[in-house]
Amino acid sequence: MISPRRWWLRRTLRFRITLVATTITLALLFGLALLAGKALGPLLVNSVDAELRAALETASATVERGRAPSAPEGIDVRVLDTAGMPVDGGEPARLGAADVSELKAGLPVSTEFTGEVTTKLRWLGAVATAPDGSQRLVAVGTAMVGSGAAKANGARWLLLVALIGALVATLATWLGVRSALGPVGRMRRSAKDLPPGGRLPLPEAHDELRALASDFNALLARQEEISERLRRFTGDAAHELRSPVASIRVQAEVAVTNPDPGLAQETLGDILEEAERLSALLDGLLALARSDAGEVPPAEPVELVTEARDAVSRLPSGSPPVRVSAVVPQAWALATHAEVELVLNNLLRNACRYADSQIVVSVLASRSRVRVVVDDDGPGVAPEHREHVFDRFYRVSDDRARTSGGTGLGLAMVAEAARRRGGRVTVGESPDGGARFQVSWRRHAR
Repeated sequence: MISPRRWWLRRTLRFRITLVATTITLALLFGLALLAGKALGPLLVNSVDAELRAALETASATVERGRAPSAPEGIDVRVLDTAGMPVDGGEPARLGAADVSELKAGLPVSTEFTGEVTTKLRWLGAVATAPDGSQRLVAVGTAMVGSGAAKANGARWLLLVALIGALVATLATWLGVRSALGPVGRMRRSAKDLPPGGRLPLPEAHDELRALASDFNALLARQEEISERLRRFTGDAAHELRSPVASIRVQAEVAVTNPDPGLAQETLGDILEEAERLSALLDGLLALARSDAGEVPPAEPVELVTEARDAVSRLPSGSPPVRVSAVVPQAWALATHAEVELVLNNLLRNACRYADSQIVVSVLASRSRVRVVVDDDGPGVAPEHREHVFDRFYRVSDDRARTSGGTGLGLAMVAEAARRRGGRVTVGESPDGGARFQVSWRRHAR
């Protein structure tokens, strides 16, 4: 059995909007009809009282002038004494002692007369002083004929009008929603038939649909950019992995076919070197994949001067001399220890590959940023390559991986580690003639 929620969610948006609008309109109109039906009776009584009040004022004025009042059509005018007995020569009025007391107090009175049919009467009264000084009760009354039928018929008509109004509202809502969702349907069909690289046409009206189409086009552009980056990354990764794997295979075949122990030992050393390069390449690929997936640990304060000295101490023997220059005794960055270690290790190893005689590491701090600057006296980076050296697998020269031992991912990981913490990395020319790499982070105020 389908639950009400599932049934509701399977209906079209046009159906749901129309049903909700119809239900609300019908409930509102029926409520107003019921309230109007209940107010119809008091409204009829108030209109009768208004007519009686006008007739009473005229009759009272006539009695005070000492003349007999005339009765308007449909209204009975009686002149009584203060005890309720008639003094106008007519039959006794059908008013009890309590009715007479209320009329003298100026209150309206409703009575019933039972004959062939039961008739409801409505009375108003006022005390008038005749010219001889006697007090007279002037009472005016009329029969409330048809009031019950009028209320019943009025209530039925109000309900009928409410029903017709709800039907009209339903039709108007259906047509209005259909007209409003028409561009959405056309946009959906356009999106379904979009060719590769295509974009949705923007509606002429500057409304929510135009904003939706614009955002959808921007999403398509980002998706295509991501797909293109993934395609290039996959191709580059396959190419980079192919070289060490092929080298390992060839060298292993040589070791197997050649029984010379000295050559086999040399070949195994080459295989180990290629395996280490392959392991470093895979580690870099995994690190970048985690970053692309949004796996970013929370930032914490990291002291850069200490980290820079530790990174220098980890350099292998035989590396060019490295001098750490700190303008401030401590510089705290908002990052993680692993990220700062990755940045410093890659920049220092990169400098060691190309430096001729020395490397200088400077730690600088400003009001809101902290920087690490790595200078070497090597060949530097040509201006045409500076915008691309942080791209994944970018090569300044094709043989760079073999001559320097790099994987082509170190600087890309440096740029990614700085970017996800709101920092940046740049490359320029060192005062020593080589390359200058600068990395900045947001400063942590302690």
